[in-house]
Amino acid sequence: MTFSSNRLSALRDIMQQTGATLTALAPGAHMHWVLGYHPHPDERATYLLVGPAEAVMVVPSVNAQDIAARVDLPLHVWTDEDGPAAALASALKAVLPGGTVRLSLDETMRADAALLLIDHLGNAARGFATETVGALRMRKDDTEFNALKAAALVADKAMKAGFAALRPGLTERQVAEAIRGGFAQQNTPSAFCLVASGPNGAYPHHSTGDRVIQSGDAIVIDIGGTTGGFPSDMTRIAIVGHAPEGYDEVHAIVERAVQAAMAAARPGVVAKSVDKAARDVIAQAGYGEYFVHRTGHGLGLEVHEPPYLTATSETVLQEGMVFSIEPGIYIPGRFGIRLEEIVILRADGPEILSSLPRDAFVAT
Repeated sequence: MTFSSNRLSALRDIMQQTGATLTALAPGAHMHWVLGYHPHPDERATYLLVGPAEAVMVVPSVNAQDIAARVDLPLHVWTDEDGPAAALASALKAVLPGGTVRLSLDETMRADAALLLIDHLGNAARGFATETVGALRMRKDDTEFNALKAAALVADKAMKAGFAALRPGLTERQVAEAIRGGFAQQNTPSAFCLVASGPNGAYPHHSTGDRVIQSGDAIVIDIGGTTGGFPSDMTRIAIVGHAPEGYDEVHAIVERAVQAAMAAARPGVVAKSVDKAARDVIAQAGYGEYFVHRTGHGLGLEVHEPPYLTATSETVLQEGMVFSIEPGIYIPGRFGIRLEEIVILRADGPEILSSLPRDAFVAT
């Protein structure tokens, strides 16, 4: 991604729609979306300030040369000796048009940097950048989609590397290492690798450990890597030898829940309706108490970002949004099943990024 004046223009358009007169972003995904780059986040206050007509950055002198080489915006530079207050004041004077200020604040900004900014603005009305930059980030363009698709296909191969290594007697960690090796062979760092075997599968966020995998285990494998700056995220199930008692029934229910959510996801639909479609399938089958998390989350520059598919989300889904559909059933002491697809929402429904079937892989 590179800096685009179109993105600044789109940001100003949505600021006008929401009534924001100043958007303040810290180093992170929001800033990266606008600039195609962000400096390393640390304790030194760094801001991208976008007003109705001007955009500037406030940067520490130790990083100024590097930032200037990457960003074609005016820089207000501060030194460790003087601190950021004067540079911030001059930057705000440059971007604010006067009159009432309504701040759209990066929700990930460090508290000390946010409070310094708020102190300079006095009694400004405040909202979060989820309403401005965040709303724009939810809809992916072709470049973003192609990058996310490529990342998904890399994850497919890494998952297959884990399947190929899987056998009784290995530990969860050893399977995770094989998956990380599958990412490494494609020059992709592994961001996370959850391998939850047997009863550990009943913990949705199990920490991969030293449990020895046994015949009769169902194994939840949730993985992701970062390819070209964009993440992947997928969950599949493996069976070792033979499935545990009751597994086939539960897998079929979760698969129906995935299909129900896919059918419900359409442009113009409220996100909570997709969650309800998946949840109703599981509840009607008698396993409602074992579906203990949301149906999905957005994916873009971050693995978890809006839109969130929860029972309360009022977000209206739009064409171009990318999100997960990942219902699950987790039965304490026995096993868990989660099937996760990343999809992009098209005019006629979801397009799945992965090419790997959701059927359980059986290792012998």
